[in-house]
Amino acid sequence: MSNKIKILPENISNKIAAGEVVQRPESVLKELLENAIDAGADSIDVIIKGAGKSLIQIVDNGKGMSPEDAVLSVQRHATSKISNVSDLDSISTFGFRGEALSSISAVSKFELKTKTKADELGTIIKFEDDNIILRENTSCATGTSVAVKNLFYNTPARRKFLKSNATELKHIIETFKRIALSYPVINFRFYNDDDLLYDLTAGSLEKRMESLFADTIMDAVVEVDQPTDFITVRGYISKPTFVKKNRGDQYLFVNNRYVRNKVINHAVFSAYENILLKGEYPFFVLFIEIDPEKFDINVHPQKLEIKFDDDKGIYSIIYAIIKRSLGSYDFVPSVTFSENDDANVQIAKDRFVDTPHKDFSDRPTFVKHHKSESNGAFSDSEIDMLFNSINPEIKSNVAATAAAHPFESEPKEIYHTDYGSKTDSAGGVETSFIVGLHNKYILSQIKSGLMIIDIHVAHERILYEKALQSFSANMPFSQQLLFSQTLTVDAGDYALLVELESHLAKLGFALKFNPKNEIVINGVPSDVKVGSEIDTLLGIVEEYKDNQIKKELEQRDNLAKSFACRTAIKAGDKLSEKEMRLLVDQLFATSMPYVCPHGRPVVIKISLEEFDKRFGRL
Repeated sequence: MSNKIKILPENISNKIAAGEVVQRPESVLKELLENAIDAGADSIDVIIKGAGKSLIQIVDNGKGMSPEDAVLSVQRHATSKISNVSDLDSISTFGFRGEALSSISAVSKFELKTKTKADELGTIIKFEDDNIILRENTSCATGTSVAVKNLFYNTPARRKFLKSNATELKHIIETFKRIALSYPVINFRFYNDDDLLYDLTAGSLEKRMESLFADTIMDAVVEVDQPTDFITVRGYISKPTFVKKNRGDQYLFVNNRYVRNKVINHAVFSAYENILLKGEYPFFVLFIEIDPEKFDINVHPQKLEIKFDDDKGIYSIIYAIIKRSLGSYDFVPSVTFSENDDANVQIAKDRFVDTPHKDFSDRPTFVKHHKSESNGAFSDSEIDMLFNSINPEIKSNVAATAAAHPFESEPKEIYHTDYGSKTDSAGGVETSFIVGLHNKYILSQIKSGLMIIDIHVAHERILYEKALQSFSANMPFSQQLLFSQTLTVDAGDYALLVELESHLAKLGFALKFNPKNEIVINGVPSDVKVGSEIDTLLGIVEEYKDNQIKKELEQRDNLAKSFACRTAIKAGDKLSEKEMRLLVDQLFATSMPYVCPHGRPVVIKISLEEFDKRFGRL
């Protein structure tokens, strides 16, 4: 009885292995370019014909190989990059498996020319159809040239599944762009069917981005440059004015290797926090430097996937860095009125007006702009004044300085704050007014025209960020009640409150859990309106459960959003001028003053030009 299990011949096993590494012409280009970079080349030529199906040739001026190494390089699992198992924990090169050249040569007409600086003659390596290696001496320049012709000629089923030339060329160019981006210090030339498509000279990342994307790309992006003890993040992210309808233009490099990682992509997207419309994605080019022992690249044959030791830590760091970078620009949206007087004016992405880095001058002149430079800390008295502004006991002690309505009988009483006074060119004094509109909105003069702020969602944003800080600070402050409040809830809500109790305590809730689903409220955050303790707690529970059903939110983020929504100033609550000024000041001290935690716009601008147009001045 003959054995059913057999060891495959080498030529068949090589073709099977090639299927993992060489999926299409783009895969060949990637492997060969990475080999050229590992060889220390500072000039690389790429020659493509027939969308890579006819020819893929890479010519570099790297170190080259000796005749003996040239023969070994095309053997399976032959590599100079690692020598033992421990090397896998600290990979610093692109290649390390020793499979690329062997796999490529198994499914193509393969030719390699190489020469070291020390050798007089170079070496040429070719393959016969029966997988016999031919080695000859040749005259060539220092470096290596690899030509891959007639890809998949001996595996017709694989060749049949290749896409059109246009599609395959698109993939090739995208891979070329990624590698050219990651090494702007290398000269690259890219020829397609004898046409020179790219001639990239060595230089800065900024110059390389201009060459690959657009001459004006740097006007549409925000710089990211943040070293930490754990990782270093640098690169560029797009302003809200420059977004994409797909995820294609997101370039992530870890230790200069292009990778895909859902954790980092989600952290970047989340940092934009609702200032992008649904279906929009930020453009970014980000470089992360991290200890090679902190991640694993050996999880995918093409080395595109990456696994971090600490996904949560990486997520938090990236999220904070991107948010801080966005916070260095003023992205208050500007709106115009439609010609058909449509009342539903939408804040579209092209309504964001670009401002220079750290230029926050187009805001109410009494606003403190220190948030962009610091952590935005305010004094306890200021915070208490705002967060307790709707408590009647506190309000009774605040001087009545509310601005009069501009159309009341004595408009001369309208208050013009002098906090933003400045001398104009004629020697007069410019003042910035602030008034409330129907106890819903705040109107204030700014440099470009008029700013309108929604009071409720502005306070939501402030309370949301305060709640998140409370979770991190672990220093709860509870306002103890003179008379405890007792309520009975159903079993589900009781269980949920028990689950959230530790987080609620950090917000300032002091709760006692009794049998039979009874809860005693002994203390509440100072933001909770006196007399509404029970309604507020129940409202937070309802909001939390609603968010659980509709959105996938992390527990603390959900609780912070629910807390902010249910404790914020409501439409109709009247604020004094001083309270409005403090509200605006603290709004712009938050990390994202443009949208509330649920995505509603907080603030918009209407330009003087728009007013002039409507009043017939233009």
